[in-house]
Amino acid sequence: MKPVLPADYTAFLEEIKHRIQTARIQAAQAANSELLSLYWDIGRRIVEKQQQEGWGAKIIDRLAADLKNAFPGIAGFSRANIYRMRAFYLAWLNHSGIVAQPVRQSGSEIVAPPVGQITSPLPPAVIRLPWGHHVILLQKIKIPATRLWYAEAALEHGWSRDVLALQIDSGLHARKGKAVTNFARTLPAPQSDLAQQSLKDPYIFDFLTLTTEAQERDVEAQLIQQVTRLLLELGNGFAFIGRQLHMEVGGEDFYLDMLFYHTRLHCYVVVDLKQGAFKPEYAGKMNFYLSAVDDQMRQPEDQPTIGLLLCRTRNRLIAEYPLRDVQKPIGIAAWRTRFTRALPKSLRLSLPAVDTIEQELNAMVRRGQKE
Repeated sequence: MKPVLPADYTAFLEEIKHRIQTARIQAAQAANSELLSLYWDIGRRIVEKQQQEGWGAKIIDRLAADLKNAFPGIAGFSRANIYRMRAFYLAWLNHSGIVAQPVRQSGSEIVAPPVGQITSPLPPAVIRLPWGHHVILLQKIKIPATRLWYAEAALEHGWSRDVLALQIDSGLHARKGKAVTNFARTLPAPQSDLAQQSLKDPYIFDFLTLTTEAQERDVEAQLIQQVTRLLLELGNGFAFIGRQLHMEVGGEDFYLDMLFYHTRLHCYVVVDLKQGAFKPEYAGKMNFYLSAVDDQMRQPEDQPTIGLLLCRTRNRLIAEYPLRDVQKPIGIAAWRTRFTRALPKSLRLSLPAVDTIEQELNAMVRRGQKE
């Protein structure tokens, strides 16, 4: 016979479960922090030996082999990981006010500072990220400020290693907050800043498989079929509500391409997808959609509805002009199926112009005809 449980037993059980889960998370974070402290210290000591005593690669290789033999049941002391520890120390050494830890001298003996003092100057995101994330950051990013940006973003949004690698490969840091908008004029602060940072330009839909004849409805259908990837690219906070959502205004039918609710901005977001280049009349139509959503769907606790026009291409000046007198908050951005970086100016200047190439090709053809 089961015992009769007290009335407050269920609530008590939930409190204990929450406490256990919290303790597990804190224990994991503490263990990760200690592991990073250890790796930082090993990396620091190796760098010091290289600088002071000229240690070369062969000695470091021997160190890795000896550590692996000494701790056969502990992972993390492979040759590759030892070199990563060295790179980890150098990567964050002078970033954001981090300075090399002073080495105390006791006669001729070098005494390392306590481990707890080694990681304290590191940015919080560096201490709290798992080692696997740091490996990706070290492998893919060479610029310290960019590396810290992705470290903080990964921590804030809880990205897995695969998602972190995907965001780096898509150049997220160079796209975030770059959409053309009128938010500064149409939204109060700090809502305007938060909204601006919630949009990107361009959006990368590299998971789409489109033919040259694909229509806007085809693109929408594929985006919804892979809604998880779509939400990942849109960013944290977007919740999908519906596609081709019907609205009736003045006895006529209208359909929203896609409607989202942003849980951080606390507002609806209407997304209008265009297969071609941005046209000024798109802003007027979006302004109409936003008025309709605000009138029919927005609740008193919701912030003003935001519109996002996604076009295959957009001229920045042509996008800015129609937003100047629009009273509703609208953002305009391009979308692509793959990420492409612009060539550096120095490289662009070194490339021959198109007309030069054509002249040389014509000259080659003429020479071939003479021969």
